Amino acid sequence: MGIAPIDYYKILGIDKSADGAAIKQAYRKLARKFHPDVSKAADAENNFKEVSEAYEVLKDPEKRKKYDSFGQQWKGASAEGSYDRQGEGKRHQPRSHEHSGPFTYKSQGDFGGTEDFSDFFKAFFEKDAATEGYEGKTEWTQPGRSQEAEITISISDAFHGVTKVISLQTLESDASGSVKPSIRTYHVKIPKGIHDGAVIRLSGQGEKGAGGAQAGDLLLRVRIELDHHFHLDGKDVHTIVPVSPWEAALGAKIPVKTLEGFVTLSVPRGSQNGKRLRLRGKGMPDKQGAAGDLLVELEIRIPTTLTSEEEKLLVDLARVSLFNPRAHGRQRGTKS
Repeated sequence: MGIAPIDYYKILGIDKSADGAAIKQAYRKLARKFHPDVSKAADAENNFKEVSEAYEVLKDPEKRKKYDSFGQQWKGASAEGSYDRQGEGKRHQPRSHEHSGPFTYKSQGDFGGTEDFSDFFKAFFEKDAATEGYEGKTEWTQPGRSQEAEITISISDAFHGVTKVISLQTLESDASGSVKPSIRTYHVKIPKGIHDGAVIRLSGQGEKGAGGAQAGDLLLRVRIELDHHFHLDGKDVHTIVPVSPWEAALGAKIPVKTLEGFVTLSVPRGSQNGKRLRLRGKGMPDKQGAAGDLLVELEIRIPTTLTSEEEKLLVDLARVSLFNPRAHGRQRGTKS
């Protein structure tokens, strides 16, 4: 039995009527799913290559038109759309020496088998690819595309700035043209005050260009991990600090942790549970150095165990206190 033809539309999971936006959306979804850095499946790398190849053909109107007409033999179709099926994909040569269509990529090996990469990936990863036109050989160049990755940092790293060492796996071709996984290590400087979702661009560290063309960039999207002590809201930082009933009732000075260290916070007399106190300038700075605020929410904690002396004092307080928390019908269905 022969090998079943590859269906680029089926690979991307789209209809033949899909427009450019649908093709791009399908590619991005599948590329993230099968990327070797993300998926641990044994066939992830092969699936990733198939998805990328399908996208490279279908996103290009010219290539897509030929593929729709000739299927897997589209590479042998001429600019006018003719194809020599007996010549196994060879172009019809023009009668004169005039250039009658786009050049043909000249690969250095047979990539028709199922165990080899396609012509697209050969051209994609080869550093010194060459093309053969009708009037002679011409160097083929293709700038490298930008690549994306994520880097996760702590709130403290974002506040102070830090240099991170990260390692990423990429696919690169060796001297023989074989594509193999490669580990690249980067020292990434995280500027002070960077926000979640910001992108750091490393110029020339993306995909290598073909034929000596310029390499693409590496785009690192910053993600700030959740923190046990703080919650970010833009430049403002939120935190919850527990206080005792007597600290809330009598007022007190308590230690509060900030992004810079501990400070002393004055709790006003008669503070209620959920009261927010603002420490100006103690939040996250921006690029200009202007910092947001630290918002401290008070959480009144009741002791679950009492000493005999504490219990006696509370009994005395209950006997003499005039405070009634349920006065004036304060019971309600929602917190407000």
